[in-house]
Amino acid sequence: MSVVVVLEGAGPGRFTVAVSPLAELAAGLHVLTGHGHHAEHAPWAREVARTAPAAFRAGLRRFSPLWTALRWRGFYTGLAGPAGRPVPGSVPASSTPPLPPLSPLTPLSRLPLDHFAELTAYSCASGYHGYAFDRVLRDPAQSAALRHAASGLPEPHLELAEALLRDPEALRADVLAFLDLCRPVFFGALWAETEPLLARAAHRVRQRLADDGPVAALAALSPSGVRLADPPRVVFDKVHHAVITPARTPVLLIPTRYGAPHLVVKNEPGLPPVLHFPVDAPVVGVTLARSRMLALTDPSRVRLCRLIARQSMTTADLADRLSMTRPQVSRHLRALRDLGLVRTERNGRYVHYGLDLDAVDRIGRDVATALQY
Repeated sequence: MSVVVVLEGAGPGRFTVAVSPLAELAAGLHVLTGHGHHAEHAPWAREVARTAPAAFRAGLRRFSPLWTALRWRGFYTGLAGPAGRPVPGSVPASSTPPLPPLSPLTPLSRLPLDHFAELTAYSCASGYHGYAFDRVLRDPAQSAALRHAASGLPEPHLELAEALLRDPEALRADVLAFLDLCRPVFFGALWAETEPLLARAAHRVRQRLADDGPVAALAALSPSGVRLADPPRVVFDKVHHAVITPARTPVLLIPTRYGAPHLVVKNEPGLPPVLHFPVDAPVVGVTLARSRMLALTDPSRVRLCRLIARQSMTTADLADRLSMTRPQVSRHLRALRDLGLVRTERNGRYVHYGLDLDAVDRIGRDVATALQY
């Protein structure tokens, strides 16, 4: 599965790069709910959970479907702060002027109720494929489909779906109240620390769009990004399929610190596509991580690695010890070197090969990161 961004006829002006406190709030809530997946921020998440009031902890559980597996589109409806209140100075001036489809941006508090219900229903169902929730408050078939989808997911998905169908206005008020509570509990301090970093990242992406063009700029957002031609496009390895065409619909690019390593792609019909990208993209994508694991399943290659893990050796030495021909050893070494698992050192006319133990040690962490990305 993949997300394909078709860039034919799309210049830099088809992209708006901006920071969003509301999107970063969603990333922070995601970490707080599943900090086991975010080792870098786990100490911070545990401290917030330890000191947070009971009302916050209850809301964190109750509304978790909005930021766990399927990120709620409500977090990307506008460049606004919690509860839809603009945050002065949070969006730096862009060298690319805002595009008409992205402005004005509707704050959460003023989303039409049917639109709020539709976006929330998708999060309760944790997916888009096969669902239509545009009349979920009035169509019994859509309501039944939502209940059925949510009932197959862990709680509180069904609880949230029932609250939505029972009283959507009350649920929206509760969501906005919880987002307001986030400010004194953790988000005020988080945003003060994070906003300058995101502003610098946004500037770098704008500069790359202008200097190198959209293909290079977008491919650099993810280690899984692959540049293809005819037509020019960037393909991201994701667990869902989507095709985004910036020449037709402008795209919003939003950097995140607390969202790393995830690259979140939002592409709901009728709304501007959003790429919520980490400021520090992992250097290893899922394809490379998988290839490294497969490379170490070959018994002969494992024996070779055990030798060069102890000390660097030449091709001739390895061939003698492994009872292999030099060309056979060279093929194994070339495969391991291409995957970044072997380092080389030239001493006079000899080339010694050694196992990069740091790269091997990272394989488990790289796989976990790549699978999340």
